[in-house]
Amino acid sequence: DAAGLTLGVTWDGTGYGLDGAIWGGEFLLGDAADFTRVAHLQPFRLPGGDAAVKGPRRVALALLWELYGEASLDMDDLAPVRALPPSERQVLSQMLRRGLSAPITPSAGRLFDGVAALLGLHQQVSFEGQASIALEYAVDRREDGAYPLILRDQRNAEELRGTQGNPELRFQESLPFSAISSPPLILDWLPLLESLVHDLRAGVASGIMAARFHHALVAGIVQVARAAGQPQVALTGGCFQNRLLLERSAHRLRQAGFHVLLHREVPPNDGGISLGQVAVAAARLTK
Repeated sequence: DAAGLTLGVTWDGTGYGLDGAIWGGEFLLGDAADFTRVAHLQPFRLPGGDAAVKGPRRVALALLWELYGEASLDMDDLAPVRALPPSERQVLSQMLRRGLSAPITPSAGRLFDGVAALLGLHQQVSFEGQASIALEYAVDRREDGAYPLILRDQRNAEELRGTQGNPELRFQESLPFSAISSPPLILDWLPLLESLVHDLRAGVASGIMAARFHHALVAGIVQVARAAGQPQVALTGGCFQNRLLLERSAHRLRQAGFHVLLHREVPPNDGGISLGQVAVAAARLTK
């Protein structure tokens, strides 16, 4: 019954998707028995795989690589690049160039880590989520601006990836909400990154940049929800332990007319996985 479908905004660190790839920045439309992956964040490579979890500077370099390519290795004015010894940069560049030990992921959690490293908050961490927590606490609550986060179809996303490093790059307008005819859509953070780097070089305060990053993600969630066209949205995954992201997303979704489901008795992170597996198994057996 289409009326029972829910859009699940499922943002976490890293975990295997149904295709064997690493997921973590998904928009899943369905119910407990089945779902369709209708959208996800722009993917990027994770150099060193699990090693990148404890090295946000690696994630930051991978993000920069998606936009600037080889030129990112020489961006010593940026904190995470400066923190990487030249020998490590060369190893990471080989991983990124050849795709060796560098799985592709759309992970929202790793995106948080990379942005935290770009803002100079943490280049290395002792536990998962440390950089993301610092990024949340860095937010200047007086700032209302948001970086651009653009919803695209797969074809336009591929065209964009082919123009990386082009100083004349100009980003297209976001897709109309009716353009969900060929899922999954891509929620593209490349224009966000370009704007963030511009602000870094202009000396904008880290609290303002952190706020603009969070607000961009909130706006992106609302944009995908409108494209999906279902009245009910669930916010789940470890990223929604971020109170600012959770509360702003829920508020904006409700303003846009959506019914929002939030975790109350079960945690949104890995602590809820076992119960979720039981619920899915029961729903499939019933169906």
